[in-house]
Amino acid sequence: MALKLNWDALGIGTSVACAIHCAVLPIMATSLPVFGVNIIHNAVFEWGMIAMAFAIGSYSLYHGHIKHHRSFLPIAIFTIGFLFLILKQFLPTIEVPLLIIAVLMIISAHYYNYRLCHRSKCSSPHHSH
Repeated sequence: MALKLNWDALGIGTSVACAIHCAVLPIMATSLPVFGVNIIHNAVFEWGMIAMAFAIGSYSLYHGHIKHHRSFLPIAIFTIGFLFLILKQFLPTIEVPLLIIAVLMIISAHYYNYRLCHRSKCSSPHHSH
């Protein structure tokens, strides 16, 4: 039995995890340093999460585009969302609105890619890749 990984679901999951990280961790900021943990505004952690989101998203959308639907729209939506994600790193005074826009666009790109793939029957577990 072959395991089929849904890259769009993984992309959505990492986007949601990123949003939770940015929303919840500031609330926990006062207790984390007590345990020696500092991942709030930690540049290595932040850029690592961004790199992971980019790698997963790029693979998912490229695969969907090349193998199944040939639509550039999910890639365009993802790219714009990803630019907002990068921009938030350089504009901390408006980080939250930029993050919200970025996450919504990235999730939308994955969802739209999934829908296009589903229409082309590529989401069937019996379809070979």
